[in-house]
Amino acid sequence: MGKDFTSALRPAIVMTILFAALLGLGYPLAMTGIGQALFPDRANGSLIRDAGGRVIGSEMVGQAFTTGRYFQTRPSAAGKGYDGLASSGSNLAPTARALADRVRADVAKRRAEGVTGALPADLVSASGSGLDPDLSPASALAQAPRVARVRGLPLAQLRALIAERTEASVFGDPHVNVLALNRALDALPRVALPGVGRADLPSR
Repeated sequence: MGKDFTSALRPAIVMTILFAALLGLGYPLAMTGIGQALFPDRANGSLIRDAGGRVIGSEMVGQAFTTGRYFQTRPSAAGKGYDGLASSGSNLAPTARALADRVRADVAKRRAEGVTGALPADLVSASGSGLDPDLSPASALAQAPRVARVRGLPLAQLRALIAERTEASVFGDPHVNVLALNRALDALPRVALPGVGRADLPSR
């Protein structure tokens, strides 16, 4: 009886060690190597750096923009907003008062910024992850008059910039990466608008 147990235990231990090494060490290392060889940018987080090499964000993770000079992201329920350590939706039911109050406040904020007409849903609703880096083109266009006014830029120029930065999606709707859009916005040359002197234009 004891001999049978020992003979059965040995291959079980060997197989456990083998599969632990294969699946716990070999497979992850192989996938990491393939990712680094074929898709190094995405494997390292799709990081975006400024001219000095400093990491300022990621193409795949949203971040909050709060000033009127920039296109702003959709609401986020991840921690205090776009917290990668607390990725989640609000998990509130459509009938929840807390959700209704939050959406009502976001609608009021957008109206105060001058957005008129029907509001795109993603301007006042959070994503499931709370880390969505994209907006719909309609949401970016709704914010264009505010950004144009604050920066002293022609509205047509911002609309063209949004169209240029709009990306097609294979399985979803077209979208605009907010960080990429704001970086392109900062790169635009300032122009003199009729009736607006250089002293009236906001500094960058």
